[in-house]
Amino acid sequence: MKVAVVRETTPGERRVALTPDAVARLRPAGIEVLVESGAGERAWFPDSAYAEAGATIVSRDELLAGADAVVMVGRPDAALLAGLRPGQAVFGMLAPLTDPDLAVTLAGKGVTAVSLDGLPRTLSRAQQMDALTSQLNVAGYKAVLVAAAAYGRFFPLLITAAGTARPARVLVLGAGVAGLQAIGTARRLGAVVTGYDVRPSSKGEVESLGATFLELTSVTSAAGEGGYARELTDDERRAQQAELSGHIAAQDVVITTAQVPGRRPPLLVTEDTVKAMAAGSVIVDMAASELGGNVAGSVPGEEVVTGNGVTIIGASGLPATVPTAASTAFSRNMTALLLHMTGEGGLAIDPADEIQAGVVITHGGSVVHPATAALVADDTAGGTSQ
Repeated sequence: MKVAVVRETTPGERRVALTPDAVARLRPAGIEVLVESGAGERAWFPDSAYAEAGATIVSRDELLAGADAVVMVGRPDAALLAGLRPGQAVFGMLAPLTDPDLAVTLAGKGVTAVSLDGLPRTLSRAQQMDALTSQLNVAGYKAVLVAAAAYGRFFPLLITAAGTARPARVLVLGAGVAGLQAIGTARRLGAVVTGYDVRPSSKGEVESLGATFLELTSVTSAAGEGGYARELTDDERRAQQAELSGHIAAQDVVITTAQVPGRRPPLLVTEDTVKAMAAGSVIVDMAASELGGNVAGSVPGEEVVTGNGVTIIGASGLPATVPTAASTAFSRNMTALLLHMTGEGGLAIDPADEIQAGVVITHGGSVVHPATAALVADDTAGGTSQ
């Protein structure tokens, strides 16, 4: 089987789906690796490193003509979509729950689509394939560095001949993978850190990192399935926003990480709350996307300074800003999944396999992923009714 690594085309994307060390790991399984020229250079993996590892360097046209499976970090652009042919497979973070139309397009072309962000994260045997977790770890780390760079004071307590500088007060909203990494990183920089999550089970994890857990009375628990938080009701959301407001206003730095898979991120920091914060405060919204964000006024990929001097950073795409580490982690995840799905005759699709049931979105000309198929059916029904 020939697996091809494409050069990412999304603006600002510097990661690569497979690094040179993956080539040797895939070869014993009968997997030959093709690499589009320049695919890894923005993550500091030159073509020569891939060639030395045994990969073949090719052009985009050669890649599409020869590949059985195309692997990438993100989603195929229009040009790549046009070049895919029936029987090929594409692996990446395809986000089918937020864009089911892509799944329909791939199914229509007879392409097997495998989306790593659908991996069942509660399966212990799937942990080495969990790209979502590996990239959130990178993002949580970088979010704190971004906040520290924008904050006009020190994070740690400093006692000098010129006087004492108090430590920064940091609040992290959401104690999932990204939130816990942000808490740990902020603590290592010397900040006084508080963490909050709607899942009571996260209290121990927050406190184990040396942070204080913020307990609200308005929302006692919103634990959902698979380790995720469930979506709050409108009444719960309003009560949560009101109670959080006073705590947020007392912070120097706020980092928000709350997301619900396939849904608009919950609004945690309202416009009135931002207005109540002190000048010089910093908010990093890790949930900022085209769907919205956790912070009123955040813009994906942009830094906005409000009229009262609060800096709001729409921190989308943070893993791409740490490309070598993020690519190395993603490559290990991708390699593990490829090895899991490869049989003697090439790619072996098995709908009964728990891992494949989560990641295989299209196959045999159909959308086979249940949640994505339901969205497609809803869209179709809605279009028919109009």
